[in-house]
Amino acid sequence: MANPPNDAIIRVRDLTVEFGGGKTRVLNGLNLDVRRGEILGFVGPSGAGKSVLMRTIIGLVPRLAGDIEVFGVDLGTADSDARRAVERRWGILFQHGALFSSLSVRQNIQFPVREYLNVSERLLDEITIAKLGMVGLKPEVADRYPSELSGGMIKRVALARALALDPELVFLDEPTSGLDPIGAGDFDDLVMTLQRTLGLTVFMVTHDLDSLYTACDRIAVLGDGKVIAVGSIDDMRASQHPWLNSYFHGKRARAVVS
Repeated sequence: MANPPNDAIIRVRDLTVEFGGGKTRVLNGLNLDVRRGEILGFVGPSGAGKSVLMRTIIGLVPRLAGDIEVFGVDLGTADSDARRAVERRWGILFQHGALFSSLSVRQNIQFPVREYLNVSERLLDEITIAKLGMVGLKPEVADRYPSELSGGMIKRVALARALALDPELVFLDEPTSGLDPIGAGDFDDLVMTLQRTLGLTVFMVTHDLDSLYTACDRIAVLGDGKVIAVGSIDDMRASQHPWLNSYFHGKRARAVVS
């Protein structure tokens, strides 16, 4: 990466998150920076709290302690207007797409635009078609409903919705989960193309080894409530940490670096 190490769009410091009235501490003093213009893969054991971190950053999960700064704004002290301005600059693809089943593709993509902007119906339709084109879908898909879409199309529509407000930062939660290897590879290629052409910063929660190898500039690893390693795929493969060694050199790991 050409960016300096301190050029961070997201800064998380000493973040602690608990569930069950303090019975379960999921994140325990976690620290993480996400640099401008990178695709950061966030990986860790199942149930370790990968999605919890993403949801805490965007405000869906409350934190017990710690600081979260996005675009230089402390989300813990920001007023509603400042926070809304930050939210306007990010897009989110939730796990499994999380499309509104009762809304058409068109309505799903237009939803965040209607929430934040006051624009004409004509412009809303133009935005819909443009975003569908960005993710490789034809205009006629706009009038379908989520139940009429394949798994891969659902992910692409969800990505189109995430891009509706032309964000600078995109959160992707398990974007290739449930896709076949070809579909997952195509989605990784799409994310990389959009990242390059739009200058996006991408925070990708994933367990997909192929995504880590092909799409991610850096990888951060979650373990015991903290980030236990950050670096390139080569750094991950060279680590002697037991979980990293098992994950990157285990039975389902790649034989060689591609």
